[in-house]
Amino acid sequence: MAILLKRAGFADFTLFEKAGDLGGVWRENTYPGAACDVPSSLYSFSFAPNRTWPRRYSEQPDILGYLERTADKFGVRDHIRFNTEVVGAEFDAESRRWRIETAQGEIFEADVLVPAVGQLSRPAVPDLPGADTFTGEIFHSAEWNHDVDLSGKRVAVIGTGASAIQFVPRIQPQAGRLTVFQRSAPYVIPKPDRAYLPLHHRLFRSLPLTQRAGRFATWSTGELLTMALTSAKPLGKLLELLFRFHLRRQVPDAALRARLRPGYPIGCKRLLFSNDWFPALAQSNVDVITERITGITPTGVRTDTAEYPADVIIYGTGFKATEFLAPMSIRGLGGRKLTEAWEGGAHAYLGMSVPDFPNMFILYGPNTNLGGNSIVYMMEHQARYVLQILHRISRGELSCVDVRPEAAGRFDTEVQRRLADSVWSGCSSWYREENGRISTNWPGLVWEYHRRTAKVDFSAYREVPAGERVAKAG
Repeated sequence: MAILLKRAGFADFTLFEKAGDLGGVWRENTYPGAACDVPSSLYSFSFAPNRTWPRRYSEQPDILGYLERTADKFGVRDHIRFNTEVVGAEFDAESRRWRIETAQGEIFEADVLVPAVGQLSRPAVPDLPGADTFTGEIFHSAEWNHDVDLSGKRVAVIGTGASAIQFVPRIQPQAGRLTVFQRSAPYVIPKPDRAYLPLHHRLFRSLPLTQRAGRFATWSTGELLTMALTSAKPLGKLLELLFRFHLRRQVPDAALRARLRPGYPIGCKRLLFSNDWFPALAQSNVDVITERITGITPTGVRTDTAEYPADVIIYGTGFKATEFLAPMSIRGLGGRKLTEAWEGGAHAYLGMSVPDFPNMFILYGPNTNLGGNSIVYMMEHQARYVLQILHRISRGELSCVDVRPEAAGRFDTEVQRRLADSVWSGCSSWYREENGRISTNWPGLVWEYHRRTAKVDFSAYREVPAGERVAKAG
């Protein structure tokens, strides 16, 4: 968003960053093996290709380095206030401006508010009885304690999601005993990764079209994967066959294979990619436990039938993905809290605009996450969409706009209807609220989102008069 603002000639904007440096999820997640499961040719900005990615699927240090270089190249860093946590924002009806409050007690005013805090920034730590009594080291994978030496230790890993399948194979050779607690088995298929050779880098530099062709091929594959999860479910059967072949080839023990077979439709939870997850679990120093965890003792993890000793406990339990914009307090027209507007589940027109919250546009908001493609693609189109509105505001054609409730309602009804027919409705996952509502994922192809956000339909918005307290339909 900041880069597009600068390229469009906007200069008066500020980014508030809670941490001491940029990078978001790629700054925070430094666990062993942290990497992206989208090829880097697509998991990067279209306007800033990197000709020297070391691998097809890049790891955390390389992605963070790319973000830092890109921010410096486009002069974004000068606009960032680091170590500045926003705790709240309130819309002032008289001035039609946002009053933004930081943890330091500072107040800033802005014409437009763009929350861009993502969906995977707040670790989800299970509330297990006795966790505070554990005498060893305990931490979440997103807050990895690099001071802890795992060599020869008894390590308990709670969770088998996207982070766990990356760090477990890396720590397995170090651990004396590794106990993996699995609530539900994930579907894991091969990761078509490879290291790029100097020849690849020379080719990308001399013939950029080759890298763009790879980006398009990856994008197209992602669209097919999305279809397998939404509108063309028979394609999902092919993925399931691939999973079964992958499992049988890498896990010779039939009893272990049985524990590693999911009991839900493929794609219902996040589909994972790994070449070393199953081999790691098949090692002699690894146990996979499927019993329910009942608590943590001073010396280990307790289940319904046994206690498993541990020197170190690592949570691989993901993030609070459905708690959008938390813990910030956001108030719109009439002092209405965003948490009240989102009672029962977060929703936003095109994932960006919420009725009664004028001139607020969310990036990576409700129902814009993807099951099979690159979120960077989605966020670029969101930023371009917001930029269209800002151009109108800068030209004086608009001043303060609010999405019409009926437009937002029609959109949400459509999205939820389509999601009800998707594979994501078939099980409990981080895609869903406790009440079953899917508030994270987009129900269609990314091409459809591109088309629907390419040109702003200004009839879906209205100008908010100065002093208005309550939004009115129409």
